Amino acid sequence: MIAKDLISGIVMPLKPSDTGLMAMHWFDEFRVSHLPVVSDTQFLGLISEDDIYAAESFEEPIWNYQLKLQNVSLLQSRHIYEAMKLFADYKLTTLPVVDEKGSYLGVITLIDMVEKMAVTAAVSNPGGIVVLELNANDFSMVEIAKIVEDNDAKILSFYISSPADTTRLELTLKLNRIDIQPVIQSFLRYDYTIKASFFESDYFDNLRERYDLLMTYLNV
Repeated sequence: MIAKDLISGIVMPLKPSDTGLMAMHWFDEFRVSHLPVVSDTQFLGLISEDDIYAAESFEEPIWNYQLKLQNVSLLQSRHIYEAMKLFADYKLTTLPVVDEKGSYLGVITLIDMVEKMAVTAAVSNPGGIVVLELNANDFSMVEIAKIVEDNDAKILSFYISSPADTTRLELTLKLNRIDIQPVIQSFLRYDYTIKASFFESDYFDNLRERYDLLMTYLNV
């Protein structure tokens, strides 16, 4: 999935001649803390609530405010993972999407990002989770997938994390089986370290509940 597929049609851009007061109204209207500033079709930067409060005036036109996020945008052809990184790095609520000439195409909102990642991670699909701990040099996704599939299961999604100051990896697998005990036993036979495992009943109900709470919070 790439950036242009995530563009929201809800959030409108500001013009340089719009006032800080209008921006504050739109922050409330769209439930965001960042809005794109666009002149004709050219993206100029993001203005935030902090930018306006720092100026101690709501009456100035946008071009008089110092935009701290002038260069934060994402090319339309970039992957969703790059969007995730920018959201995290800059604590964004909206992320502008531009073409190769810098023309503004729209924004990705944080709530859209969360919803798409939930789909990508197969949160709504029934199944269990296995967390493996392994050495980076021993990592073979081919072998791991074969072990899973030999137990009549499929990997719906996975992600890798690397704890600080260690060469070991944590591989989290979301499987399409609720009963994942046979998969766990197979991993143990192959000398894999099982750091954690979660079944549908004791994990995903809680995960869905937390996801629903997050979406409710983002819509407040």
